[in-house]
Amino acid sequence: MRSNRLPEIPENIQSAPDLPPLREVIARHGISARRGLGQHFLLDLNLTARIAAASGDLGGCTAIEIGPGPGGLTRALLASAAKSVVAVERDQRCIDALLELAKAYPGRLHVEHGDALDIDEIALCRAKGGGPYKIVANLPFNIATVLLVKWLKRIRDFRSLTLTLQKEVAGRLCARPRTKEYGRLSVMTQWLCEVRSMFDIPPQAFTPPPKVTSTVVHLKPLVQPAAKATWDDLERVTKAAFGQRRKMLRTSLKSLGVDTTILIASAGVSPTARAEELDVAAFCALARAYSKTRP
Repeated sequence: MRSNRLPEIPENIQSAPDLPPLREVIARHGISARRGLGQHFLLDLNLTARIAAASGDLGGCTAIEIGPGPGGLTRALLASAAKSVVAVERDQRCIDALLELAKAYPGRLHVEHGDALDIDEIALCRAKGGGPYKIVANLPFNIATVLLVKWLKRIRDFRSLTLTLQKEVAGRLCARPRTKEYGRLSVMTQWLCEVRSMFDIPPQAFTPPPKVTSTVVHLKPLVQPAAKATWDDLERVTKAAFGQRRKMLRTSLKSLGVDTTILIASAGVSPTARAEELDVAAFCALARAYSKTRP
């Protein structure tokens, strides 16, 4: 679902007057973007404020930011009503810049040097002021999908995820059945979350400009998953089905190692259907049937 209106910037979001320009911070710390880290810095403070606003009311929440770089979005989060911001950054050059920012907001910015793929965000935040938790981040392109799957597996720990992703990836999260973008990530995400595409950010807004447009998406955990299933069973079924998405289910699901005739009949779906034709509820039905027939 796409929102046709950009989120308004709350009146309480404004840059602290004594902060140096981001370009000055980058130059002083020698922070040139590194391709290996998937770095593209967003320096437009109007855009970072809109991303923070897209996360909704941050009042009383701990905002978790992954890959803050020199701190553009971090400034907007600190200027919001968030009770604290926990920033996880792998690049030591950026750590030094972020620690300077932390001095301007005593006790509100907690900087963690580490790899987001390895860190337990919730355990880290419990030691830094507690929840509730919202992730707000311009994700490094090279690990965005892996991080998203990591968070989906524990989605109940978060109030929301507001993420800047490649437009192609964002499109997959929002994709509907019978479209070419619809796939495993669409099913797993929509099973657990309400997904909204908020607004696009053009390449030239970043330093250096990536080759693709980015999109800000907002994921809000559903009160209950869209249908009954377990993560492992649903993941296996969608992997098999979309692994051969052009084939009918009676063929693509053979890799599950079960009698596909019984499996498909138990789920109440058509054996001649293809993966892209099934909605989330149908995949969950397959996952439940698989749980009863798997070895």
